[in-house]
Amino acid sequence: MTLRVIGAGFGRTGTESMKTALEILGFGPCHHMYEVLSDKQKCDSWLEVLDGGADPDWDRLLDGYTASVDWPVALYWRSLAERFPQAKILLTTRDRDSWYASMDRTILQLMRDPDNNRMADALARRVFPDGVSDSRAILNAYDRNEAEVRAAFGPDRLLVHAVGDGWPSLCAFLGCAVPDVPFPHANEGRDFLQRDRDLDARRGE
Repeated sequence: MTLRVIGAGFGRTGTESMKTALEILGFGPCHHMYEVLSDKQKCDSWLEVLDGGADPDWDRLLDGYTASVDWPVALYWRSLAERFPQAKILLTTRDRDSWYASMDRTILQLMRDPDNNRMADALARRVFPDGVSDSRAILNAYDRNEAEVRAAFGPDRLLVHAVGDGWPSLCAFLGCAVPDVPFPHANEGRDFLQRDRDLDARRGE
């Protein structure tokens, strides 16, 4: 297993669109949270890591993948960057207020629900250690991750890709021709909660 692209951006920064884009460009399959949520065995394996704080067994968790975006993998961009020194780092980003509004309509609803699934609870504790009720603390976590990623890598290894940037900067960064298809646009907020319920049902929760 060798990762060629490591996503370091938070959820709701266009990660599902980026997953599809990377796969169109030949950097696939690309690991995303939906791979975890749709498979009970993968979900249980990740929960062992998130709940127990154990070092991830990347050969097992990412077997078969050549790229990754979104949580939970994005939490581990530092160790992955060391493990795969040739891999490119991709920071998906968006305006912080727009990001928070999107989170508030989707993922934070799951994290704040006392009856939420275990993955949402485990991620809430790891991503937002100061809790999920204070918008300032949540935005601070977002800003901190962005600053740390930007400080860790030079432009030869890191691309900061904002929602709406499309193909040109991504293709130049990865050394690919721009494909003759529109840049993907996926995971609208209005569909998010229903999809989460569908994935819970699929894995038997």
